[in-house]
Amino acid sequence: MLELLMINGVFVLQEFPVTMERVQISQPDPQIPSGALIHVSRYLGNLPFRVWKKMRNVRIVKHTPVILDPNTADPRLALNDNLTSVKDGGSKQPLPDNPERFDYHYSVLGSEGFNSGTHCWDVEVKESIGWSLGVTKASNPRKRGVFSKTDVWCVRYGLGWSGFRVEQKLDRVRVDLDYDRGTVSFSDPVTNTHLHTFTTTFTDTVFPFFCCCISSALTILSNSRR
Repeated sequence: MLELLMINGVFVLQEFPVTMERVQISQPDPQIPSGALIHVSRYLGNLPFRVWKKMRNVRIVKHTPVILDPNTADPRLALNDNLTSVKDGGSKQPLPDNPERFDYHYSVLGSEGFNSGTHCWDVEVKESIGWSLGVTKASNPRKRGVFSKTDVWCVRYGLGWSGFRVEQKLDRVRVDLDYDRGTVSFSDPVTNTHLHTFTTTFTDTVFPFFCCCISSALTILSNSRR
């Protein structure tokens, strides 16, 4: 505690230098714990579709089977307001370095993980000169040097990435996940051509995985619901 000392009729702080020393001690920046950021996709993703479920007078509403999680997006990526499209943003944004976020690969995950059932989504890739699509384990670290490409089941085009390499330029890619059977299949929905199928045994929740290179863009396509 500070004490007042009377010297020649003037009060002075007896321990002032000690107090200043304590104030000047630097402390490390606080670390952001996993899950600390607001789950934006939970509140905004597919909002029109959720509203439609409560409104009987709406005839057609577009539903997107997968929406993106902005808390996982590399800071150099830009997502649209609907969280259905991702592109190279051109510069690094000042975003929190939370554990969920990629910090090296131009990647982002879907907002919902899967641990059972069948799931399907189409991705428009024609505006991308390089991309990688598929699923990855929820436990796969996102940071540079620790992200494991062996825990990603994907097809790729124009990228030096693990996974099945697609030689021809495509407009769209369809991802079919059958978690219980342990398969991830890829096809071209425009020509109805099978591209590749991975067969494995899933033991962890998997998330949709998207990676686009510089000057590229990916869009998850929607379905119409009546």
